[in-house]
Amino acid sequence: MIRKKDLYKEVSPLVEVTEVRVRFNETDALGIVWHGNYLTYFEDGREAFGRKYKISYLDAIDNGYVTPIVSSSCSHKVTVKYGDVLRVETSYINTQAAKIIFKFKIYNQKDEVVCTGETVQVFLDKEGNLCLQLPAFYEEWKRTVGLL
Repeated sequence: MIRKKDLYKEVSPLVEVTEVRVRFNETDALGIVWHGNYLTYFEDGREAFGRKYKISYLDAIDNGYVTPIVSSSCSHKVTVKYGDVLRVETSYINTQAAKIIFKFKIYNQKDEVVCTGETVQVFLDKEGNLCLQLPAFYEEWKRTVGLL
């Protein structure tokens, strides 16, 4: 039996950093970024990662899969305001499970960590069935980037 802790490995060397500027419509009545928008910043990080490492949502779709998020967490450390420029660091977590796991750190211009988080995505086939094995295209991608 494979234990859950055995499925996870350390953060891989695959990391992408992207910048986002806080827009006015992302702030609340207090003038700070509304907490739900941090998930959008995570999405910005995932998309930048996909472009850099050539593993985008479109790659999954082209191979007959979708990758919905089944878990997300977010821990807020420092408030962020309109006009701030943030640095989103997206780190890929290598796992043997048929999942895509990212960890995030968001920094402000003072290099303070303002938020940390994680998302977990799974693979569903065209019929919406959960895949318990790595899809072939994803296994090949992992091999190509040196994770297998």
